[in-house]
Amino acid sequence: MTWWLLFYSFLFALGFFLAYLGYGQFHKSKELLRSGIRTTATVHSFKTHQSDGTTMYTPTFTFKDNTLQDHFYESKVSSHPRPYALGEKVPIVYERKNTENVKIVSFWGLYAAPVILFMVASPLLILGSAYLLYRLY
Repeated sequence: MTWWLLFYSFLFALGFFLAYLGYGQFHKSKELLRSGIRTTATVHSFKTHQSDGTTMYTPTFTFKDNTLQDHFYESKVSSHPRPYALGEKVPIVYERKNTENVKIVSFWGLYAAPVILFMVASPLLILGSAYLLYRLY
């Protein structure tokens, strides 16, 4: 019986930790939108690699910062088929002091990490808290 209590306590703690990380990622995206610089990037090229026999495409973007210097940004997400066409304009936001911190202004571009973390954390929190409340009260 003690092992089950430890197991569900661990699930609850893990769920809480993942939810905390998700909140942190949400807050970073919100802060980037608030204080970052918005501009438009152009799809420059695609890097390709194989995954399970399928060609995956990773877009590379070019954009100019507020000092008109060119920067390259490689997306962290690969997909099949290509998510954009060559030369397509995509809205982005980047940090004022660090042009390496770039996010594509779209729901998944800004909030993919928080959504996934909350999706994993939710069942862990529900299972852990339900068992703990049942056993302790």
